[in-house]
Amino acid sequence: MRYIIFLIALWLPVSSFAQGWEDQQSFGEPNQAQLRILSSTDTSFFAPIIEDFLASSPDISVEYLVTGTADIDRLYRAAPDEFDVVISSAMDLQLKLVNDGFSAPVMNIDHPEWAQWNNSLFAFTSEPAAIVLNRQAFKQIHVPSSRQDLIQLMRDHPDHFQGRVGTYDVRQSGLGYLFATQDARATETYWRLTEVMGRVGARLYCCSGQMINDLRTGKLIIAYNVLGSYAKAQAENSDDLIIILPSEFPTTMMRTILVSAAAPAPQHANNFVRHLLKLQSIGDPLTFPLPPLSRSQDFQNLRTINLDPALMTYLDQMKRAAFIREWEDAIVQEK
Repeated sequence: MRYIIFLIALWLPVSSFAQGWEDQQSFGEPNQAQLRILSSTDTSFFAPIIEDFLASSPDISVEYLVTGTADIDRLYRAAPDEFDVVISSAMDLQLKLVNDGFSAPVMNIDHPEWAQWNNSLFAFTSEPAAIVLNRQAFKQIHVPSSRQDLIQLMRDHPDHFQGRVGTYDVRQSGLGYLFATQDARATETYWRLTEVMGRVGARLYCCSGQMINDLRTGKLIIAYNVLGSYAKAQAENSDDLIIILPSEFPTTMMRTILVSAAAPAPQHANNFVRHLLKLQSIGDPLTFPLPPLSRSQDFQNLRTINLDPALMTYLDQMKRAAFIREWEDAIVQEK
């Protein structure tokens, strides 16, 4: 392979500010024009996409920076001219970036209307939130198939689940907050489930990867609202995880991409978006190892979150504060 792919030490400054990245990698030949991508998606999923892009653009390199969804919004708003492309699973935060004028349009793209917004924000995957279990912990008890099953199971076996249930900390995770607010809008069961998780001392996490790691070690035996694509990737390498899509409906987000309005390399950014969307339409898992884009509002199948202004409802400061207070009352049950 003609590309030089190398890890760059964590905790290096990014131009005008320092940031501890979850991952930071460079692709392509050094000393080329650089495309800088800020993303919440693990590098392992994007490396084949970037390499395929560079095959047709040998005159540039790519720096790929990974951090959490809430950090992406904070960092990008603080320095939009530091990045060319922004990729995030937090659809609501991405839509607000577009609404606030932080994105540049990419015109004349053949892409479904329901999977884009104002020619500036483009969805390219559909990924359900899953209930993920440690297989060994469920040899003697019933495997839940729905949220209500999970509630009943934790009520019937509180000692078995005590301190071993994980979910997002919605105060820190943009994706976790999106999943939580969408669950709450769709079903009252969400608040009962949150309260029961609080009773068994739920552990709170920033991201799916950490929950999956703790499931595999046995620190957790169940995690709620884990990204199904991440869990599936881990489950393919071992049989220690069980992935459940809730039978009522799994809340399904669409991962999105935008070009910075202040991009240092706007044409390269524009070309990257076009290349990415082309790869997802082809659907070759070797060059696009992410779930395909699909849409369904069937509650017996998938409930895809719409890419529309209603997403920003819970980003209102007063609504967000009220939601988090209710969530804390339910799940942070300090004795």
